Amino acid sequence: MTRAQLIEQIRLKKSYLCVGLDSDIAKIPRHLLSLPDPVFEFNRQLIDATSDCCVSYKINTAFYEARGSRGWETLEKTVAYIPKTHFRIADAKRGDIGNTSAQYARAFFETLGFDAVTVAPYMGEDSVRPFLEYRDKWTIVLGLTSNTGASDFELQPSRQGYVYEKVLEACCRWGSPENLMFVIGATQASWFEHVRKLTPEHFYLVPGVGQQGGSLQEISQKAMNRDVGILVNNSRAIIFASSAEDFAIQAGRAARLCQQEMAGYL
Repeated sequence: MTRAQLIEQIRLKKSYLCVGLDSDIAKIPRHLLSLPDPVFEFNRQLIDATSDCCVSYKINTAFYEARGSRGWETLEKTVAYIPKTHFRIADAKRGDIGNTSAQYARAFFETLGFDAVTVAPYMGEDSVRPFLEYRDKWTIVLGLTSNTGASDFELQPSRQGYVYEKVLEACCRWGSPENLMFVIGATQASWFEHVRKLTPEHFYLVPGVGQQGGSLQEISQKAMNRDVGILVNNSRAIIFASSAEDFAIQAGRAARLCQQEMAGYL
């Protein structure tokens, strides 16, 4: 998916909502567990219920990889089921030496057909470059995250500023606003105005809104650019809105409320 296509979907739906399919089999409704592939059925119903009010889905691969080959099969079926009109993110946080990263990029972009993959930049340009070489695909680099451990490295000061600032500046030289996004955590809202000055044209994937405490209003006011420039991820508050048989209906309602709030900020 190109940048222009993504922006078109955002404008069309008046939404920059990304629904996170962190589908933990221990948390899905119990009535699904007797089915051959309960997690896929959970995902299928969620996608059907939310696709009209979101522009993106983010699959956290850990919840699938933990289940071995069956989980990987569920992941493949899920990404194939997501409509092609939606931006499909593999939240895999990969990053390794060049030839290994090339295989990761091939797995997520060619074999699985994702539009984007999250990448850890710690090992430098050669670990990120293979992802950036794919046309009309996106590399989403961890920039300033919302976990407490962000202070261990990302927020460490150096002579040239914080470490996360050096990451943003370096990555902007490797890619462009057409193929490079950054993960910027919603619970770091006070930093967004400065981050936007450093990366004025780039899109951000913003986790941490909802049950993690991030404010959608504050993020929208501080992080948007002229092309909107943000995808706000909401996982648990939507997909686990209910554990009853009407879970998909309740998830759709939660997603719609989020979309309606977003429409007011556009």
